[in-house]
Amino acid sequence: MSITLNSVTKIWGREAAPAVDSVSLDVETGEFVALLGPSGCGKSTTLRLVAGLDEPTSGRILIDGRDVTAAPAEARGIAMVFQNYALFPHLSVRDNILFGLQVRRAPKAEQAERLEEAAALLGLTQLLDRKPNALSGGQQQRVALGRAVVARRKVLLMDEPLSNLDAMLRQEMRQEIRALQRKLGLTVLFVTHDQAEAMSMADRIVLMKAGRVMQMDAPERLYARPAHEFAARFIGAPPMNLLPLEKGHVAGFAPRGAPSGAAWLGVRPEAMRFAETGLPATVEARDYLGAETLALCAAGPARFSVRLAGAGAPDPGSARAVAWAPEDQHFFAADGRRLEPEPAASLMGERNPA
Repeated sequence: MSITLNSVTKIWGREAAPAVDSVSLDVETGEFVALLGPSGCGKSTTLRLVAGLDEPTSGRILIDGRDVTAAPAEARGIAMVFQNYALFPHLSVRDNILFGLQVRRAPKAEQAERLEEAAALLGLTQLLDRKPNALSGGQQQRVALGRAVVARRKVLLMDEPLSNLDAMLRQEMRQEIRALQRKLGLTVLFVTHDQAEAMSMADRIVLMKAGRVMQMDAPERLYARPAHEFAARFIGAPPMNLLPLEKGHVAGFAPRGAPSGAAWLGVRPEAMRFAETGLPATVEARDYLGAETLALCAAGPARFSVRLAGAGAPDPGSARAVAWAPEDQHFFAADGRRLEPEPAASLMGERNPA
C-alpha cells in the first residue's frame, strides 16, 4: 500500500505559521521512508495527518490510491507505534498484543493464530503472561510492534519509537525493525530526529525544516549531494564543513571551480587532509574518538574539522595547509541553494595573489 501527500498544509491558529507547509511526497508500496529533522520541523504533525489523528487545513492524503483526507483513523487501514509504546500496564503481554483484535471481536481461533505468529516473529513467546512493568525497554518495544503485526496492516506509522532506549539497544532495534519490515513487506513512515536511525534504516529520507521538505532522497545521495546548506549542516557526524566565501575566497585562498554567487564552500571532514600546499590553517584542538581523531582548525573566520584515522593529528597551535580534491567540493548560495561548481581544474585552489 502506498502513501501520497499532495500539497498538505496544517495551520493551528489563524495567525500562526504553518506547522506543515505544502508538503508533497510519495511513499511506494513496501518502502521505508524516514521523516527527519530538528524538533518543531513538522515531522510528527505530518505523521499524525497521515494517521488521521489530525485534519489538514488543505491538501489531500491518499493511501493505496484512496483519498482518506477526511476519513477517520480506524478507516485508513494503518497501524501505528508511538514513542511511549502506549501499553496498558494492567494487561499481560498477550492481552496488550490482542487488544485491537478483541475490540473488533475477531474470532478466538484467529486471535490465537495471529498471536502465535507475532510472538514467534518477535521473540515474545515466553513473555506472554508478563505485565509491561516486568519487561525491558526493548521487550516493551517488541510488544508494541506485536500489536501492529497482529493487525496485519500493510502501512505502519512509527513516531520516534526508539527514543526511550539506550544507544546499544537502539542499534539492535533498528536492525530488528528493518528486518521485520522487509519480511512482512510493510510500507513504513518513520519519524525521527536521529540521523543515524534515518540513514541506517530508510530507503529514502524526507528532511524537513520549519514545516517544509528541504530534500527527499536516498541516504547516500542526501549525504553525497545535499541540495541545500541546511542538509549539509544537518547530515553527517560531524556535519559538512561550511567555509564562508568572500568574493570567491576563504581567508585569501581561492578554491578552484567556485561558481559566481557562491557564499559557502562545503567539504566533508573526511575529504580534507593535511598537505604541503592548500588552505593555510591553524590547528586549534584535537578530539580523539578511538578509531579516528578530529583536528579542529581555523582559517580566518572559518572553523572546520579534519577527520583523521587513528590517533595521529598535529599538535594544537600547529600551522598546517589543508587540501581536498575538487570533486569533494560543494557550493551554496547565500539563500542556501546548492550551486554546481565550474569545471574543476587539476589543483584544488590557489592563494590570492593580492
